[in-house]
Amino acid sequence: MSHAHPNFRHPKQPENDAGYTRRDYEGAISTLCAGCGHDSTTNAIIQACFELNVEPHRVVKISGIGCSSKTPAYFLSRSHGFNSVHGRMPSIATGANMANRDLLYIGISGDGDTASIGMGQFAHALRRNLNLNYICMNNGCYGLTKGQDSATADRGSASKKGIPNPYESIDLCELAIELGASYVARGFSGDKKQLVPLLKGAMAHNGLAFIDVISPCVTFNNTASSTKSYHYVREHIETTNTFDFVPLQQEILTHYDEGTSQEVTMHDGSIIHLHKVDSSKDLTSRQKAVNNLEKEKEKGRFLTGLLYVNPQIEETHDLINSTLYPLNTLTEEDLCPGSEILDRINSALR
Repeated sequence: MSHAHPNFRHPKQPENDAGYTRRDYEGAISTLCAGCGHDSTTNAIIQACFELNVEPHRVVKISGIGCSSKTPAYFLSRSHGFNSVHGRMPSIATGANMANRDLLYIGISGDGDTASIGMGQFAHALRRNLNLNYICMNNGCYGLTKGQDSATADRGSASKKGIPNPYESIDLCELAIELGASYVARGFSGDKKQLVPLLKGAMAHNGLAFIDVISPCVTFNNTASSTKSYHYVREHIETTNTFDFVPLQQEILTHYDEGTSQEVTMHDGSIIHLHKVDSSKDLTSRQKAVNNLEKEKEKGRFLTGLLYVNPQIEETHDLINSTLYPLNTLTEEDLCPGSEILDRINSALR
């Protein structure tokens, strides 16, 4: 049986400021299981791009292997895309980014793709602070190969097979903070209201923005004994903050009367306006961010929201002083500066 989107759409669909309708950000119909959290995450990505007035043809979506890595086919069909091999998405993203720094890069991965075979790739992308939106759809299992536990499955958690996981889990958010990511957040696929602003903030960030999305697997890991199930997550979520993402062109209208608030200005002038539930949760301190995660973990709770942000840190292009222009636009004169400059370079290397 073949599936396709209906050709008919309402003739007066609302357009964003870039002149696109929401349909322009959609892709093929999903072939994932009905109720899969990944589809909700895909829907949030579509909504974030629509609200940010992103031009689809200026987006590069890259993935590895796994249920999550199938999802780029389901959004932004008019963008560039590359489906790589298992765990190697960061390498492909790095190469593409070095070739053209002017595009918006969205890297899609899963917990198996990131925390196991791709761990080395993940770590070095973080260390270099690559300008990449790294979205990990985390369900704690290998959905494509019948539900084996992944490295993010919590100790004692049991999937459909009923055998409790004996190993300690890898907390990808803690790892991201410690290894150099400059924007780290955790969301839940079932909470679009929180997830869309997190994605918008990530896309406006200059550097590696990592979002760990808890995305339950309805087929293999949605049992009462699983800590990645819909029921468990909904019962054990603790939100560090509520916030509004305010693009540069919009007037800031948000005000909070209770608690504490903090504004974080991004490199392009956009503003993240945070309302912190707990004033001790300093989101610009790496140490406090990790401590906050550990405190909630001891209580058996997932800490969601924006966990850490550093808008001042340099990204890869700044660190290596790369060219400001896409490589395919460089002329022969740019690439061959002449013998005098080459002699100067060689002398500096002696």
